Amino acid sequence: MRSRYDEELKNLHGALIDMGAMIESAISGAITALENRDIQKAKDIIAYDEEIDAQERLIEEMCMKLLLRQQPVARDLRMISTALKLITDMERIGDHAADISELAIMLRDLPQMNSNSLREMAVQTSSMLMSSVEAYVEQNEEKARAVIRQDDVVDDLFVTVKSEMIEAIRQNSDFSEAAADLLMAAKYFERIGDHATNIAEWTVYAFTGRHED
Repeated sequence: MRSRYDEELKNLHGALIDMGAMIESAISGAITALENRDIQKAKDIIAYDEEIDAQERLIEEMCMKLLLRQQPVARDLRMISTALKLITDMERIGDHAADISELAIMLRDLPQMNSNSLREMAVQTSSMLMSSVEAYVEQNEEKARAVIRQDDVVDDLFVTVKSEMIEAIRQNSDFSEAAADLLMAAKYFERIGDHATNIAEWTVYAFTGRHED
């Protein structure tokens, strides 16, 4: 019975890693579409969100089967219930990647503006996402806590992007609309960081039974 449970849990972990990789790809595609005003890539990322949603449903079904068939207790129960929490935040990250892609479409006819700080937000949040999922699968509490600390970096980058956009508008009012859209993209990346932090906090809960505040 235990060997069957372990095998199903291994499959669950693999599905979580796959979902993380799908979302990581969506984040990368979204920032590229935004920077290059690549309308087709933006549309592809928006459509790709349906596949991410389908992966969420698959994992949810796997979790429910584990709960019903194996009737886990204690830490095993926390691990499975935590997986259900994780995919909710992961799905929201996928939504935000689609939101950023929609902004790329809105920006297509506006003056070109890019921000290295915005790209760095994409890099940092993508790293946070994958590290938080890996921390859960590897049962690595310190890796999860490192993700929680990394959120401060993303918050600082958001402040930097905000300052950059304000300065751009101050120097040239023609940038107003583009700057506002890029600031909204930065806000979505900040939210992605928050969701990745939630994943890490729930991961710590799975190991300790205590939810981080």
